[in-house]
Amino acid sequence: MFVLGVDPGVSRCGYGCISSGTGDARVGGELSVVAMGVITTPPSDELPARLAALDVELRRLLAELRPDAVAVERLFFQANARTAMSVGQASGLVLAAASGAGARVVQYTPNEVKQAVAGYGSAPKEQVQRMVQSLLGLTERPKPADAADALALALCHLASAGLRARVAAAT
Repeated sequence: MFVLGVDPGVSRCGYGCISSGTGDARVGGELSVVAMGVITTPPSDELPARLAALDVELRRLLAELRPDAVAVERLFFQANARTAMSVGQASGLVLAAASGAGARVVQYTPNEVKQAVAGYGSAPKEQVQRMVQSLLGLTERPKPADAADALALALCHLASAGLRARVAAAT
């Protein structure tokens, strides 16, 4: 199972793709990082051009990686309305592109990701990054932070994939 995690943003959109042999990280699946990085857009460009560039890169990434599922951070709360709007626009692009590519699309709040990866919904960013490093057997913490957050999203989905499948089968 390939899961692409995406931490949406217009300026910096983090991505991290993880492969799991079993689809459930809690039953001994071998986890490996397939790809990670950040898609950036120039702040000097107008918003429509930045969104168009982000859309092109997201679609290219989805075509190249062909993930089974795409885990996207759900905008849960944002004190800055301007930031919330741009993150919401980037998130919409990710959701549409992933669905159009035929991937299963799921959203997780930051607290759900922290709970799944670090065992504590209010874990600090550094603790989550250390757990991502440990769970994926990386020699150092993944950087930049946007890519680390995207890997955490993918791990969150893998950790809950088995439970989601059992719930779906029971209904």
